[in-house]
Amino acid sequence: MEEMKIMVLGVRGFPNVQGGVETHAEHLYPLLAELGCEIHLIARSPYTPADHRRWKGIFIHRLWSPKASGLEAFLHSFIGVLYAAWHRPDILHIHAIGPALMTPLARILGIRVVVTHHGPDYEREKWGPFARFILRMGEQAGMRFSSRRIVISKVIKDLVQQRCGRDSTIIPNGVTLPKILTSRNMLKRYDLTPQRYVLLVSRFVPEKRHLDLIAAFERARLDGWKLVLVGDTSHPDRYTHSILSAAESNRDVITTGFQSGHNLQELYSHAGIFVLPSSHEGLPIALLEALSYGLTTLASDIPPHLEVALPSTHYYPLGDTEALSYLLRQFSGSINSAETRAALRQWVKERYNWNSVARRTLDVYRKCLTG
Repeated sequence: MEEMKIMVLGVRGFPNVQGGVETHAEHLYPLLAELGCEIHLIARSPYTPADHRRWKGIFIHRLWSPKASGLEAFLHSFIGVLYAAWHRPDILHIHAIGPALMTPLARILGIRVVVTHHGPDYEREKWGPFARFILRMGEQAGMRFSSRRIVISKVIKDLVQQRCGRDSTIIPNGVTLPKILTSRNMLKRYDLTPQRYVLLVSRFVPEKRHLDLIAAFERARLDGWKLVLVGDTSHPDRYTHSILSAAESNRDVITTGFQSGHNLQELYSHAGIFVLPSSHEGLPIALLEALSYGLTTLASDIPPHLEVALPSTHYYPLGDTEALSYLLRQFSGSINSAETRAALRQWVKERYNWNSVARRTLDVYRKCLTG
């Protein structure tokens, strides 16, 4: 089969753009380029420098979009579909159900479309009734009119079958097994002690439930421990301000802003416990990344977290800060040994592998072209 030309829509940009979809794409598409695909990313202007034209074999097409919640994805996706129609890729791969609203337009314009459903975004707390309606419409449009459908978990596969009457292919997120760093520059910067801080890495949005974790951490009263919250605070909204205010009133709660690369690796490498208290996820890459470092990991008991299949004792009822504080006290006294961390790393490597994700995605592309 000749080289396939793939255009990608629904990703704000990469590398080092915070977000689950962006992290997914940053890992996936260089591997697909190595497998022989010609990859063209349609990126959003606020997240992409004007001179950023090529990265790891991927062509970057920077198109204008507003940086405004609600309008950004809709307008950029509309422009992106028209742009794709002009360039005539073999396949347009749309990520997330918001941008997927444009799937029928792409099909009318004669483009084969693969849509990846990363999760029911209409369940996110930040959206009002109208935005939720549009996202539900995007889910229906993307799942009913696409040429092929990919979902990142069984939970989402069942949802698509139930709500849209369509079958889909499960291809989960992956992880790249990282090197455990011994350097401690970030620990010195924030006065952290190795294996004596709780870590959360996520966007600062309400469904991540940072305030639950802060309340549980304060209730747990872990002697000598700190809570480290990693996420972008450069454009704080009301929710972010509430987190920053809580951190200011407790010197053991630290916000680091957005971190990536070596800095983020250091924070993962030396953490004692990782917690993901979310009320909404697809298949959380941050949770898989924590496991790839062999960290003791706690999570709320929402279905996407349960699908990762941590031991039952590592889950707590969503929003139950007393239960979470109990787990923090319990696990702070039994940090994973080197042997346990090695076993966890091997487990996640075998189950969530980006090379496998890339090969399976390529198989969906081939079926899309021939089916």
